[in-house]
Amino acid sequence: MINLEWLRTFKSVYETQSFTKAARELYISQPGVSLHIGSLEAYVGYSLFERISKKLIPTEKAKILYNFTLEPLLKLETAEQTFHKTTKTERPTVSIGMCFETFQFTLEKHIPNFDFNVIIRFGLYEQMFSDLDNGLLDLIITPRKANLKNLNFDSFSKEKIVLINGTGTDTSEFQDLIKKNKIEDAENWLKHQIWYSTAADMEHLNNFWKTNFNRHPDFKPNYIVPNICSIVRCLSGNSGFSVVPDFLCKKEIANGGIEVTWEGNNKIENTLYFGERVKNNVQNEIDRIKEIFRNENF
Repeated sequence: MINLEWLRTFKSVYETQSFTKAARELYISQPGVSLHIGSLEAYVGYSLFERISKKLIPTEKAKILYNFTLEPLLKLETAEQTFHKTTKTERPTVSIGMCFETFQFTLEKHIPNFDFNVIIRFGLYEQMFSDLDNGLLDLIITPRKANLKNLNFDSFSKEKIVLINGTGTDTSEFQDLIKKNKIEDAENWLKHQIWYSTAADMEHLNNFWKTNFNRHPDFKPNYIVPNICSIVRCLSGNSGFSVVPDFLCKKEIANGGIEVTWEGNNKIENTLYFGERVKNNVQNEIDRIKEIFRNENF
């Protein structure tokens, strides 16, 4: 029967490409690491690593084994951390899923004041729904709902998707075209301007364009930055355009660095929801998080 410690050691060696680093990471001796890898290789019947230029390079068989065993090992490590007995008073831990911009705008400044542990996860909403249903997340902030009987979704605010520009941009020609209802000319004018988008996707831009111009944008943004907060900072007081949720740039609009160019003839408004399981063990902590979001100026 395979020894789980062999697999744990294999995972560490695979990721560090070093017996020495793996031994340090696992708090065991280097000969112990070598013994585990040798035993695992004898069990599976093939070599797992090749030594090239002082590095341990995984073989193709090792890559298959790693991909096959990684997720179960991570789950075991999570279980070990969760159920490890401790003499200290346990602080509750709340795992929350949301987009990066929502976290930075709303929750980040409150983190030091919590008397409970917080784990923030960013990712695709479909994955968040699955993680929430499976107990890996306790709360998600989402503009979508999922039809899962174990989950509740409670609306708390709305976000409007708008076209914005830095105040260093001359938009008089565009505004004149919009007033004259020359939508196609306004679209062509916009396509020749400076544009910002995020590295992750262009969902807001695509939806806004399709809703108001009946087609997908057929141009590439000039600047791809990590997130919407970066877009807002780059545009503030400068020239250029982007399409973003309005609540993420309210402060910059109030300070005169950014303007709402156009809300569109067909406005896009998303409802924001709290998603949580029907039953959980950290309801008091979840309620505190929800109160913070409700008090924010969306």
